[in-house]
Amino acid sequence: MTEKIIILDFGSQYTQLIARAVREANVYCDIVPFHSQIDFNEHIKGVILSGSPCSVNEQDAPMVDIQAILDKVPVLGVCYGAQLAAKVFGGRVEKSDKREYGRAQMLRQLEDKLLLGLSAKSQVWMSHSDTIKALPEGFEVLATTESIPVAAFKKSTAEPNSLYGLQFHPEVYHSTEGKKILYNFLVGICGCAQDWTPASFVEETVASLKEKIGDKHVIMALSGGVDSTVAATLISRAIGDRLHGIFVDNGVLRKDEFNQVLETYNEIGLNVKGIDAKNLFYKELAGVSDPEGKRKIIGKLFIDVFHEEAQKISEASFLGQGTIYPDVIESVSVHGPSVTIKSHHNVGGLPATMNLELVEPLRALFKDEVRRVGLELGIPSDMINRHPFPGPGLAIRILGEVTEEKAKLLQEADHIYIKALKERNLYNEVWQAGAILLPVKSVGVMGDERTYEFTLALRAVSSVDGMTADWSHLPYEFLADVSNAIINNVKGINRVVYDISSKPPATIEWE
Repeated sequence: MTEKIIILDFGSQYTQLIARAVREANVYCDIVPFHSQIDFNEHIKGVILSGSPCSVNEQDAPMVDIQAILDKVPVLGVCYGAQLAAKVFGGRVEKSDKREYGRAQMLRQLEDKLLLGLSAKSQVWMSHSDTIKALPEGFEVLATTESIPVAAFKKSTAEPNSLYGLQFHPEVYHSTEGKKILYNFLVGICGCAQDWTPASFVEETVASLKEKIGDKHVIMALSGGVDSTVAATLISRAIGDRLHGIFVDNGVLRKDEFNQVLETYNEIGLNVKGIDAKNLFYKELAGVSDPEGKRKIIGKLFIDVFHEEAQKISEASFLGQGTIYPDVIESVSVHGPSVTIKSHHNVGGLPATMNLELVEPLRALFKDEVRRVGLELGIPSDMINRHPFPGPGLAIRILGEVTEEKAKLLQEADHIYIKALKERNLYNEVWQAGAILLPVKSVGVMGDERTYEFTLALRAVSSVDGMTADWSHLPYEFLADVSNAIINNVKGINRVVYDISSKPPATIEWE
C-alpha cells in the first residue's frame, strides 16, 4: 500500500491546492474533514492542518487534538492550523493590528530542515486576520516578515515527531518557494519516498480491481470523455471483456464523434457497444427551449437507454463510474459527515432493482492526474487532452429548441473551429472551446443575394479547473479566418461573433 499524508480540512478555500502540491511531489494524500477519526498505520507519514475562514478565538472554532496526532506522526499547520497549534500549546493568538492579505517577504531567522535550501528572503502569500502574538514555551521562531513576528515556527522541545507552523500559504502560486517548503516537510521531515507515480497507481489499482471484482462483470456508461475512458481502461486491464461499456449517440455529440470514439475504444481494446438513439432524443427535445428542461430530458432518456441495454447483461454485478477526487471532496462537508457524490456525476436514477455495486477507480485522482494515468495506459493523447465537454452536449450550445437541422449546423461550425485551433497549435493553449448557435437571425449579403440566417458565437477560455476562467485572447487573424471558413462552408450561418466574457460574472457555457 502507498504511503500517504493526511490533510485535515478546516474549510479553507486553498485546501485542494495543498493536496495538489503534495501530489506533485509524488506523495499520495487524502483530504478529510477535521473531525474525522484517523486510523493511524505505518503508511501514514504525516498530517497537515489546513487554513480556515474561522478564527481560533471563536467559541465554536474547529478543534483537533494536535498532541495526539503528534504522538504518531509529524505535523505541519498552515495559517489557521498554525494558529491553532500555537494556541492549544499555550501561545497567544489575537486579531492583527491590520488585516494581512497578499504578498509579503519572509525573512529566515534560523536554519532548519523545513526551510532547507530557501533564500534568506522569500515572497510568501498571507491570508489571515488573526496573528500569533506570542509562541508557547518550548517553541521557536524560524522566520518573520516585515509586519509579523512569527511567519514560521517549530516546537523545539525533544519529541519523537516534529510540529511546524506557517502563518502563510505555501501551496499557492504567489509563495515562490512554497513548494520547496512542502517538499522539505514531506521528504526531509516525514521521510516520504515519493513513489506515488502514474505507473504505480496503475499497478496498484488494477491489482485492487481484480481483487474487488473477482470473476464478476461490470457495466459502464461511456461518454468519450477523459474520466470515463481512463476509468474503463483501468477496469478492462483488470477484467478484460467482462467490462461491458455502453456509448450512446444522443444526437448532440460533436461531428463524427460517435464513430471516432467507438474506433478509439476498439483500438484501446475496450468492449463497448454503441447505441444510435439520435432520433429518440430529437423527438423528446422537440419544442423544448428551457435549458433545465433540455438537461432533464437528456438525462432521463440516457438513463432509459442505458437501463434497457444493461438489462441485456444479466451477469453484471458492478456499475463502473468515472468519479474523480474533486467530486468526492465537494460532497464531503467540513461541518458534518456526508459522503454523497453529486448526482450529476452518477448515472443517477438507475432503478434500485438493478442492485449494482459501484466501482470507481479514479475517485482518488485530480483531473490532471487522470490525464497522466491515461497516457501511462497508452490511451491516444488526442483523447486524453480533449477539452471538457458538457454532459448534455451541444443541446446547451443550441440556445432555444434543439432540432436535427440545428444540431447539424452547429456540428459543422464547431468542427471547423476546433480543427482550426488544432491546425494553428492553439488547441492546447485553450482550456475549453466551443461554438454556440444563437436563436437570432440577421441580414447578410452573399454575392447579389440577401440572406437571413443564424448567428454563431465562438467561445474559448483559459482556466486551471473551470472554477474561474478568462476569455482566451486568440489572434485576430485566426478569428477572421475561422469566421470566413464557417460563413462560406456552413449554409444557414451568416454572422460570427466572439465571446469576450470572463467567469465570473459570466459562465463558460451559455446555458
